[in-house]
Amino acid sequence: MKKENKATVSNPNEMNIAQRVKAPTPKFFKTLRTIGLALAAIGGAFWVAPVAVSAAQITVAGYVTLAGSVITAVDTSQAKMTENETP
Repeated sequence: MKKENKATVSNPNEMNIAQRVKAPTPKFFKTLRTIGLALAAIGGAFWVAPVAVSAAQITVAGYVTLAGSVITAVDTSQAKMTENETP
């Protein structure tokens, strides 16, 4: 059962890359992307803070920014989809 645009594909292994990218993203990965963006924003806020912060806080902010960036990059680089769900 294969249709072209906005269609349900019974086997995700039979999809080409364009169909997989256009497929809907599961809720888990949407949540993961949001968490990654939030961590990156919080860490970035410490980097540009106009007040003096300690070296330990800058170090932690660097790690938080790195973790958020990696989570977001890995999450958005995946071509994930839900099965048997129409967009």
